[in-house]
Amino acid sequence: MNRRKVSGIVALLGAGLLLAGCKSAPELTASQAQALIQAKYDQSPAVPVAITVYDLGMRQGVTAKYWDRSKAYPNGYWADFKLTPEGKRALTLANGGDLIEWRPDNPDDKSFHIVITTVASSHLKARDVKDPQDETGVGKSAAFSESVSLDGVPAPLAEMAHNPGTKLSGKKTATFVLDNAAWKLQSVN
Repeated sequence: MNRRKVSGIVALLGAGLLLAGCKSAPELTASQAQALIQAKYDQSPAVPVAITVYDLGMRQGVTAKYWDRSKAYPNGYWADFKLTPEGKRALTLANGGDLIEWRPDNPDDKSFHIVITTVASSHLKARDVKDPQDETGVGKSAAFSESVSLDGVPAPLAEMAHNPGTKLSGKKTATFVLDNAAWKLQSVN
């Protein structure tokens, strides 16, 4: 029985020494993960902001002098709007032209909209990064919010972007892998 105890103690000591000799992965905090994600976004090309424009946004665009009504139709709720020089400097239309054809189904149609894109571009922002979690294998993942930046966007367009319908942020997941004993961003999904 003595030999068994000694063998057990030797086995435990051997396993302890083996584990102590293994290198452990460095810590990856939420702030480090956010810095890695933001560095990727800052290295990527800047992107414009797509803004969904409903009736309120159309009125805001007229007030901001981004477009003027060029034609009214007899039904009273259809109209054509031409981009002004100021509008052409601030935004583009999905069709690439300079004419908005406002064609709701009826005067109370709340679903009709157009999409405009800002001329100003900026880099995406990583916000609210959660603590990274271990994944199978050697990686980690962290959930976060990806948001567009309205830096450089004229105030009237930024106001329109905050109207219902425009997607300014979304949930994403970043995966990280060890590369030469340092964490590296692998992907954003």
